[in-house]
Amino acid sequence: MSKNSEPIKGKAFVLGKNIDTDQIIPAAHLVYSLEDPEERKLYGKYALSGVPSAESGLPQGNIPLTKEGETESEFKIIVAGDNFGCGSSREHAPACLEIAGIEAIISSSYARIFYRNSVDGGFLIPFESFEDLSKEVKTGDELEIDQVNHQMKNVTQDKVYNIKPLGSVADIVHAGGIFEYARQNGMVPAK
Repeated sequence: MSKNSEPIKGKAFVLGKNIDTDQIIPAAHLVYSLEDPEERKLYGKYALSGVPSAESGLPQGNIPLTKEGETESEFKIIVAGDNFGCGSSREHAPACLEIAGIEAIISSSYARIFYRNSVDGGFLIPFESFEDLSKEVKTGDELEIDQVNHQMKNVTQDKVYNIKPLGSVADIVHAGGIFEYARQNGMVPAK
């Protein structure tokens, strides 16, 4: 079974619309090295630390993505409103979410640069929904994404929603990014 056919399962973390890259990883936390294993963990600790309150998009009750002192989240799937990842072209944004343990995002629309950075870097899968599922899902709901049948099941609420097919996007993410995908498919020489 390939990774593209395996379901993605986990708890939902629900955000509002227009979550920008400075909210995903504030500029003050861009000082850590992604190459140093200990500093890299700090990106997970500070992921979404720029989203200040429920009014700005954090889930009801101001639940943080990672618990105090932790670098990895109990949540695995972000469900967000429109225009997720808007703002600056910050490759660290999808990287910090992956480091925090996020495996997928479901949004009805993305800022194009965030979408491309997520895919090209092989960080996480940006699924697109036909409707704003942030109004349907609650933080903590158990979700299951069926990549083959293009559906998201909210196991907690026993509801199923159709999502858009990924095409080759999943292949690129699962390969580890655009360059690794190109190497694996003979488009560029192997390392």
